[in-house]
Amino acid sequence: MANVKVYNTSGAEVGTIDLNDDIFGIEASEHAMHMAVVQYLANQRQGTQSAKTRAEVRGGGRKPWRQKGTGRARQGSTRSPQWTGGGVVFAPKPRDYSFKLNKKVKRLALKSALSTKVQEEKIIVLEDLALAEVKTKEMAKILENIKAGKALIVMDGNNKNVMLSARNIPDVKTAGVNTINVYDLLKYNTLVLTKDAVAKIEEVYA
Repeated sequence: MANVKVYNTSGAEVGTIDLNDDIFGIEASEHAMHMAVVQYLANQRQGTQSAKTRAEVRGGGRKPWRQKGTGRARQGSTRSPQWTGGGVVFAPKPRDYSFKLNKKVKRLALKSALSTKVQEEKIIVLEDLALAEVKTKEMAKILENIKAGKALIVMDGNNKNVMLSARNIPDVKTAGVNTINVYDLLKYNTLVLTKDAVAKIEEVYA
């Protein structure tokens, strides 16, 4: 089992914790992580783009000039794609870009991302993380104490004060155990977990 140091909010080491190798110590699957990131980004797309085809553009019902005898190229409508004000060839239409990923692949991708953080020593475990009030300055100080720059903070519960205190800090994001995803795990340099979050992850994904 991987053994990781546990820190308090002052940045002092207060112990160690053993991480489950079935979650934090597997051989990372780059393909699974890639598929999970592609799915996440595809699912974020609104797909609301729209343009009109030549059939939908207003006007152009009359043939601009006769078919033969003018010396000019034959034209059937002033709303053909080559005309100014004409329709768009293969015009984009609203569509859904999202797609499904097998549950086993999603779990493998998440475990691979977590294992990668452990292997790269970019994981910090906190004994506890709680704030009595919403205070961005206090949250920034905690991150400075534990030397976490661009960080994803994962907590077991929904600690509103921590979430509100961290939301205005650049390159910092908070998440619950049930909302973590591979994209965020790979995007942020440091993964900050509370001990309760580690226990919850091991309970859910073991």
